[in-house]
Formats: sequence, C-alpha cells, structure tokens
Amino acid sequence: MKLPRVLTVLILLGIALPLLSQQAPAFFSVPPADAPELAHRGAHSVGVRTIELRNPGQPDILNFDKATGKAPLYDRPLKVEIWYPALLPSGVIEQTTYEMKVPTAAADKDASGKPQTLSIPGKALRDAPPATGQSYPLVVVSHGYPGSRYFLSYLSENLASKGYVVAAIDHTDSVFGDEKAFPSTLLNRSNDQLFTVGAILDLAASPGHFLKGLVDPARVGIIGYSMGGYGALASAGAGYSAKSLGNVSVPGGYFKAWEAGSPEYQAHLRKEVKAVVAISPWGAQPPYSAWDADGLAGIRIPLLVIAGDQDDVSDFQVGIKPAFEKAIHSDRCLLVYQNARHNIGGNPLSPDLTASFRNREFFEEPVWRKDRLMAINEHFITAFLDLNLKGDETRRSYLHVAPERSNDGKWPLPQGQSVGDKVSDGTDYWKGFQRRWALGASMNCVAATQ
Repeated sequence: MKLPRVLTVLILLGIALPLLSQQAPAFFSVPPADAPELAHRGAHSVGVRTIELRNPGQPDILNFDKATGKAPLYDRPLKVEIWYPALLPSGVIEQTTYEMKVPTAAADKDASGKPQTLSIPGKALRDAPPATGQSYPLVVVSHGYPGSRYFLSYLSENLASKGYVVAAIDHTDSVFGDEKAFPSTLLNRSNDQLFTVGAILDLAASPGHFLKGLVDPARVGIIGYSMGGYGALASAGAGYSAKSLGNVSVPGGYFKAWEAGSPEYQAHLRKEVKAVVAISPWGAQPPYSAWDADGLAGIRIPLLVIAGDQDDVSDFQVGIKPAFEKAIHSDRCLLVYQNARHNIGGNPLSPDLTASFRNREFFEEPVWRKDRLMAINEHFITAFLDLNLKGDETRRSYLHVAPERSNDGKWPLPQGQSVGDKVSDGTDYWKGFQRRWALGASMNCVAATQ
C-alpha cells in the first residue's frame, strides 16, 4: 500500500527525531573539523570536581572603614573547578553539564526575576577517579569581570585531555549574578591566582586527597582572560605602578602590597609559575595604566598574549600591544586576531540565549566565528604550554611561524589542488593549519633581552 506523501514524511520524522535526540551534544572542548592541528583533544579521559578554598586573613576592602582607615580581615572564599586526567569506568559516559549565570539586563530575566542561566555541555565525568602513575603540570584559569569558573570550560577540558590539571577559579565579587564593586577585583585578582597555585600544590601533597601525586609542583602555568589577564601579568612578575589608578580606587594603601619592587609583592610571587597566557589583558590602557615599563620588565618567564586588534575594552593599540613590547625580559609571543574585539577568550552562547543582543555582545564577536577563535586558542596555547611546562621542543615551530602575517602564507602546492585534511609542515605557511584556512591573524615571537 502506498502511503500519502505527507504521512510518509511524518513517519520518517517520527523515526528520525528520536535518533537525533540521542546524539551527543556539541561539546565546546571538541573543536570543529577545520581546527588547526594541536587544537584537537588529547588521549586522556577527563574528570571534574568542585572544591572550596579559603584564603585566610585577607582585607575585606568592600567594607573599608573610613574612620579607622582600615579594612576588616576575612577568610576569602574561592570556589574552584578542577579538570584532570581521569580513569573512565567501563560503560560510563564522559559527560556532564555546567550551569552558569549570564549578565542579562532586567528585561532579559526569566519569569521569576532571576538572571538567565547558560547550560554548558561538558565532556568530562563528574568525580571520576584520577589517572595514576604520573604527575601533570598545573594550569590555573582566571575569568574576567564578571565571569565564572566555567567561562573558559572549552579550554579547561581540552587541556586536561592533553595531560594537564586545570584549576579554574570563581573569583569572589566578580562572578556572574554576584558582582560587587570593582576595587575588590583590582586588589584581589592576582592574589587569588597565586593563592590558588599554593593551595592546589598543598592539596596535591596531602595524603588521601584525590590530587595526591597528580600535580607536578615544579610545572605551573596561569591563563587569564580580561581581568584574569590583568592578574596574570602581575602573577608573572609585573608589579603594578605606584601611579596606577588602582592606587586611587583601592582605599587604605592596600594596593601598595602589589606595587613593583615592594617587598610584599616579591613575597607574593611563586617560583613554581613557569609560563603565563594573557588573553585580552585589561589594565595597561590609559587612564588605568596599571604598569610602567619597569613593572612590565619584571616578567622573566615565557608569556603568550592573545588579543584582537580592535579590542575596545582593553584597547589593543595603547594598552595590550605596548604592554607586550615592554615585557622585554620575557620570551614572549603575541597572537593577534584582525578585526576582533574583546570577546575572544570564553565560551560561546547556547542557541536559546542568542536572541538577546546584550548576551551576544558579551560573549560573541561581530566578525569572527566563535568556534574558530576557540580552536585557534587551543592550538597555540597547547603549543605554548607543551613547550614551556612539558619541555616539548617540537612545539616551538608551531609558535615561531613564518610569515608573521597569516595572510602572506604560501601553500607549496599548485592553485586548486586538493589536499584533503593535510596540514602545513611550516614551510612558508603556518604550521598545523590547513590550506586556505590560516587567515586573518598575525603571530610574533620575541626573544628576551638580558
């Protein structure tokens, strides 16, 4: 019997829809097919756990007492998400969901009046047993203002699959839905990062803790986006300027403990930190002018800066680029996305939240595909960390690319010849990129001066 065409279509849809509903979600940490070579996830299964830290005896700057000229002390709470190489039990799916508020306007809130929530599909197993028999470098990840420990989950998961323990911080007073006055972020950002480094290393040396033996205490990196980048540069050795606007904004002289050259600042720094990535780092632009030349010259570890040349928040031309150039004692690289603004570091929005321009403006870019930005970030950050935390010299050629401008690259094959999925070996074209796909960026690596 021949069924009517409409009924046939409905039956087919009835068969197809359940199949589609069973498909795995699109994980942000799994890059698309056009991702450069080093972006793809590594061989490790990934576990994830949440821990609570407290930094004792910190000045509560938001409750500064003008009468006494002092801030009360408190134990500063920090919620930290940890991704790590894991052992996946047989038959268990490597999958979870992260819930993160988004900075919506009042008109965009849900019916209950609460901020909207972004559900992020994660390719990690909650509370999975950690891998055994090996220790891994530690990478601390620091979000912007406001943000979340899940804001760069694509990168955190991706790095954990490649053999890193990744600890992403919820910075108190800077988290979506619980933002407080800016002086807390100015004062605490680097302090949060360095305290977290020490706390994680302590836990990794504690008998019975799941991190015991999992972290190599001599190999630590920090990745910071926006205000996280502001903190990361200070954590790398760039003490703030006495003329910084932070000195005006933070009362009671508490900011002086983070000024370049002060004994307190030198005591804060940790020798275990061997490399830093600053994505769209905020603070160098006038009138904030967080660093002077002497402060930036204090960075003596490898540095990777990633920025958009149209960044109108951190200001590429008068902020990010000069800061990179003044870090003269660092072996450093600068990756620049042409026609990109500030939003090059974090996760994308989920489709159900894209109708709000406020949401899109905070998460997305006007010119670049977000999945493309994420994949290129994963590629170069992997090369940078593998080189500087794992000592993998094969990664150097992925960073020191030629030509400097990707658009000037020449693929060594005749025009029109099909190459399939082949990637460049680095001859006159960016290593690890597919033909025609290295476009719209520049990469410049500079050796440190002694």
